Amino acid sequence: MNPSQDSLQVSPAHNASRRAFLAQIGAVCALAKTASAAPVQGAEASSSPKTPAPLKARQSQMKLGTVTYNLAKDWDIETLIKNCEQTRFEGAELRTTHAHGVEIALSKSQRDTVKKRFADSRVALMGLGSAFDYHTPDSTKLRQDIDATKEYMVLAHDLGATGVKVRPNGLPKNVPVEKTLDQIGKSLRELGAFGADLGVQIRLEVHGEGTSRVPHIKSIMDTAGHKNVGVCWNSNQSDLDGDGFDHNFDLLKGRLFTVHMRDLFLEEYPFRRLMTRLVESGFKGFCLAEIPSSADPIRVMHYYRALWLSYQGLL
Repeated sequence: MNPSQDSLQVSPAHNASRRAFLAQIGAVCALAKTASAAPVQGAEASSSPKTPAPLKARQSQMKLGTVTYNLAKDWDIETLIKNCEQTRFEGAELRTTHAHGVEIALSKSQRDTVKKRFADSRVALMGLGSAFDYHTPDSTKLRQDIDATKEYMVLAHDLGATGVKVRPNGLPKNVPVEKTLDQIGKSLRELGAFGADLGVQIRLEVHGEGTSRVPHIKSIMDTAGHKNVGVCWNSNQSDLDGDGFDHNFDLLKGRLFTVHMRDLFLEEYPFRRLMTRLVESGFKGFCLAEIPSSADPIRVMHYYRALWLSYQGLL
């Protein structure tokens, strides 16, 4: 046998070992191919959104305005409109006794002038803010307050405003709570019926010691039972009491006409959650800034609007 040929021969044992090695390599390659073709565990789940869709996608239709209390308390009508237009605030609620001078003493021509001034601007006179309340145990005073509210509602009608804000302001001592809540509700029912013929809403502010508790406001609204009577959500810290913010919001969410908001930077209140719930509920009304006066109001209003938009996912 040629020595060189003899050196190239492979023993049967070596051949078997070689076949086993190649089989192992093939198995590894097949496993790797299968792994690369299979989806990564959990990849599909992670690509699906686990948080609610952005508010922007839900088409927020809310509008931003201001209460003249207290930022604009010293502004006349011209200044109010100019500042709101400059900062893209869309409406104003004129609180009684402020520098704008819009009160029931205005003559017909003066009312017409105010109405036209707002109508010619980009700012809606969306309501009047009164200080009338109906919790007094004095029946004579109660009737006076109801009748005075009606005069104010006529003023709102003459100005083209769509509503009047009223409020409860406490629970009288030595009077059962249920009796006071019932009295307020019945007063609002009368006012709601009166305003329906004028096209003027009654907006009950969540206000007053004791009466600002959301379950109490719900009781008042249940008694009022009129479609022309709604709630002005007031962004009180007590909105978080009891079973919490969401529970309290749900008690009133179908009855909200307007919203008052404090400084939006306050971390003690869930303003972002409020925006979410308002949009989810289909609220299309005014969110009104009820904030302190400032030496730099235009800058404050710009920042306020930016934060309000940001909480809705619109910036």
